[in-house]
Amino acid sequence: MKLEVSIRRRLGATNLNVDFAAEAPVVGLFGRSGSGKSSVVNAIAGLLEPDAGRIAIDGEVLFDAAAGINLPPEKRRVGYVFQDALLFPHLSVRRNLLYGAPGTAMRIGFDAVVGLLGIENLLERSPAALSGGERQRVAIGRALLSQPRLLLMDEPLASLDNQRRLEVLRYVEALRNELRQPVVYVSHAVGEITRLADHVVLMNEGGVLAHGSVHEIFNRPDLRPYTGRYEGGALIEAEAVAHDHAYFLTRFRFSGGELVAPGLDTPLGTRVRIRIRSRDVSLATERPAGISIRNVLEGVVSGVSDGGGAIIEAQVRLGQEEVPARISRQARDELGVAAGRRVFVLVKAIAFDKRSVGFSA
Repeated sequence: MKLEVSIRRRLGATNLNVDFAAEAPVVGLFGRSGSGKSSVVNAIAGLLEPDAGRIAIDGEVLFDAAAGINLPPEKRRVGYVFQDALLFPHLSVRRNLLYGAPGTAMRIGFDAVVGLLGIENLLERSPAALSGGERQRVAIGRALLSQPRLLLMDEPLASLDNQRRLEVLRYVEALRNELRQPVVYVSHAVGEITRLADHVVLMNEGGVLAHGSVHEIFNRPDLRPYTGRYEGGALIEAEAVAHDHAYFLTRFRFSGGELVAPGLDTPLGTRVRIRIRSRDVSLATERPAGISIRNVLEGVVSGVSDGGGAIIEAQVRLGQEEVPARISRQARDELGVAAGRRVFVLVKAIAFDKRSVGFSA
């Protein structure tokens, strides 16, 4: 999918001024609340008319102010999943799913959607009898069965608790990897975007600060004030290579070595994205012994960022990856952490929770 968005719109005290083009299976719109993400997807859907600009999908123009083109929502062939499921309360799950589905020429069939989302046992229930996660899965299914060329998902997990959020995340990964459904995914949660998106549009105050691959955006130190200092770190691609059933651990191999993380739910050979937060990384100048930390990787310091204060950030090269470590200024001076210094990177296995490891496209 190639998505082109170049729009202007006055929204109260905020000016929406957005320009980006992305060719990727999943485009993530990321930024703080109020940055303009929902306004962008509403413009793509035809629910918000820009004052000026152009929107196109795979070369077909949906909106062009100069040319007088503004296709109505029902002609744009986009599906929309909102933060709240918005199911029809008087219809069963089956009838909700079939609402709006074309009678013929369905690229994605009813049985395939129901099976993918694991909602076979819910078909005769009413929406009132569903959990929050179940309602969102039904909402996703209803949107898919409308046969969209593009699926818009606006903070679809924001109203769910952590357990339900992780549950629905797996299903969104499945529709990306198995159905190859193009998606524009809106979120202010780092974990969701790094797990799902291929191309990220970073928004702030109605504009685009940067856009590019998920690795480029979340590995850029200069964007940390906007991508989250607390969640900042490295995003690496790895492969599941071994399971330790005795200790419920999985080993993931990447260019800099192997990482151990809890859980056995990743099939061997699967490519994954692993987020290593800089606050979870410690450094040592000698290989430690007799410690509980399972991940000890040897690398070389490629640079040190010092913004003043008690904390500094050292960038360590592990194979082809750069992993940042937030350490104290005192530790830097005592250990002699500087560019070119060989160090050992230490990361607890339990630092990788379900939000840190996600399937790669």
